[in-house]
Parts: sequence; C-alpha cells; structure tokens
Amino acid sequence: MKGLVVRNTGSWYDVRTDDGQLLPCKVKGNFRLKGIRSTNPVAVGDWVEVSPTGTLPNNDAAVHRPPSSSDAAVHRPPSSSDAARDPRPLSNSNAAVVPDGSPSGPPAFITNILDRRNYIIRRASNLSKQSHIIAANVDLACLVVTIAHPETSTTFIDRFLASAEAYAVPVALVFNKLDLYDADERRYLNAIMALYRHLGYPCFAVSATTGEGITDVPATAPMPTAATVPDEATVPDASASVPLLPLLPYLCGKTTLFSGNSGVGKSTLLNRLVPEARAKTAALSLAHDQGQHTTTFSEMYDLQEGGRIIDTPGIRGFGTFDFNRAEVSHYFREIFAIGRDCRFSNCTHTHEPGCAVRTALDHHEIAESRYRSYLSILEDENESKYREKF
Repeated sequence: MKGLVVRNTGSWYDVRTDDGQLLPCKVKGNFRLKGIRSTNPVAVGDWVEVSPTGTLPNNDAAVHRPPSSSDAAVHRPPSSSDAARDPRPLSNSNAAVVPDGSPSGPPAFITNILDRRNYIIRRASNLSKQSHIIAANVDLACLVVTIAHPETSTTFIDRFLASAEAYAVPVALVFNKLDLYDADERRYLNAIMALYRHLGYPCFAVSATTGEGITDVPATAPMPTAATVPDEATVPDASASVPLLPLLPYLCGKTTLFSGNSGVGKSTLLNRLVPEARAKTAALSLAHDQGQHTTTFSEMYDLQEGGRIIDTPGIRGFGTFDFNRAEVSHYFREIFAIGRDCRFSNCTHTHEPGCAVRTALDHHEIAESRYRSYLSILEDENESKYREKF
C-alpha cells in the first residue's frame, strides 16, 4: 500500500493512502540503522509504502536508502522517479488520538521510502554527525523572514539558500510583519529585497496579521532602489525591477515548504492562507524578542485555491550538512558566476592571487554580507559551529 506522509510528530507519522485513508504509522526500529544518517529518515512530503495495520513482514523493512551526502555529492539532487501526484485533496483532520497524543489502535508500519525527487536538509541541532530532513518532494521552499521582531540574519538566509541550491529546491523569500516596520526598517527591507531579487530569488512583502500582500499587492511597501542595497553592492537596474506581486497566486498548484526562525509568523501566515489549520500562535518573548516554538511538528495542509503547504517548526540556526568545501561557491549564484574568471580553477576565493571574486568584492559587485555567509560555511568543518545561532 502506498501513501503520502502528511504529518510527522517525531515518533508517529500520518500517511494518506491511495484510497484516501489517513493511517497512523510507525517506523520499525532498524529502519533508522540502514545507512540513513538522519534524525528523521521519513519526512513530510515523502511517498512511502506501508504494511497494513497490525502486520509487519518477518524480514527487515525493505528500505530504499535515500542518497546520503557521503556517497552522492550534495550538489546532486536525489534521483527523480516521481510517484504520480494524487490530485485528490488532503484531509487536514488528524487521525484519531488518545489523550497522550499517540494514535489509538494498532499502527501501520512504513516499510519503504520511494525515490525522492528532492529534499531540503540541515545539520541536526543536537547531533553534529547527523542531518535533519525538513521536507521532501517540494515544488517550492518559502523562507519566511523578518527584518525585526525578531531579526532574521542574512547569514541564516544565505545558508538556507545554499542548501536549497545544493538540492535543487526553488526558493522564495517571504518578508513578514510589514505592518510593524518603521521608516528605517522599511528602507532596510527594500535594500534586502533588492539584493535577493537581483540574485534571482522571488521576494514577497506581507503582513500575515493584516493580510496585506497575501492576495493583493502590498500598498505600503515602496519599490526597492539600487541606492538602498546593503553593503554598497551594486544592483544594476534595481529600480526597474518587476513590481511586487501578491503571495497567494504564486503558491497555487505547488507543494510549498514553509520554514524560518521561530517567531517570524509562519503559523499566523498559515492561518491566513488556510483558516481551518488553526495553527497555534504565541507572542514573542518580551525579554529576548524571540519566538517560542509554538509549532512542534511538521504537517501538510491543503490550499483551497489548489496546492499544499508544509508547515514546519521554527529553527534557530541552519547548519549545513556535509558540504564539499570545494563546491560551496557553486551554491552562491553570483560567486559561482564571477568565480569562472579566477586565475585558478580550484580557487577558494579566500587568499589566492588572481581571484576574480575578491576583486568583485572590492568593487562592490558582491555584497559583503553574502561573502561573509560564504566564508561561514567554509568554516563549518569546525563541528562546534553548528550549535551557533545563524
């Protein structure tokens, strides 16, 4: 029996089967030991095979081993033998549960993960040798960010973008809390959006609280201009950029991952897009202006207009996993493009003579924030760094 994983609580999975059932499932213990270096071998968005409730083959679970970055370079996305997308809508209602949160009745068992066409991954927060798969088989990853209340660092943004580039996952940046920003914060917002739009990443300015920018063009977000780009990086023709677009039409028809720091308003945004989700929200910590991890597991929801959203818990830092040092520059679009002109083909863009990237940096053709993010990933070989906030 095949199905789509639509919810992951960490110990239980809800799988919607081909015939429309929503089955609570578990993973057999040794499933985790078959070469899968991940804290969660099964992720929301996975297509899986399950054995019927209360039964399990006598032999070990037949596991399709997802490519690990030790035997398949991280710049290559997983092979694509796509399971046909089921056009029927998901059921957003949860499986029957008992008061302790575990599904009632005997579980089914996930016995196989079908080939993933892509996934997005980060270093596990508490286990530096393992990875955490955020979601699988997505058409789009929306990184929800805020420039204040709390502030999302550009290093965090760039690390997420680099990991998405490595696994061939398209990314859009959603700048939330537009209603809270003062004039200076709006100028900085315009600068950041100009930078990332120039690099080719779609950017949206929204307020999940008021609905601005969700179904209509945000009225209070002025157009970015070249003069406001951070770090004095030159963005040709930024003032002639394509006007901002509403978010919702861009999501229609896609399976979209929502990710970001705690407190950026992912749950509020989800509730705005999918009112029946009723995701729990909470105010920021007054002491630290940080989020409080109100979302504790990953779950997939239907968009009434067509498409799906995978909501995930907030993350504090984004540690990259098993990046090849020589290939890190491939995941920074502008560094990779300019790096073709370096004197040495194996230039690391840190100290070598004839480095076109450092020359471009001196001429403000590459933003200093992006270059700093690139250097921070090169330093990830120091395993203590994954615990730091980015």
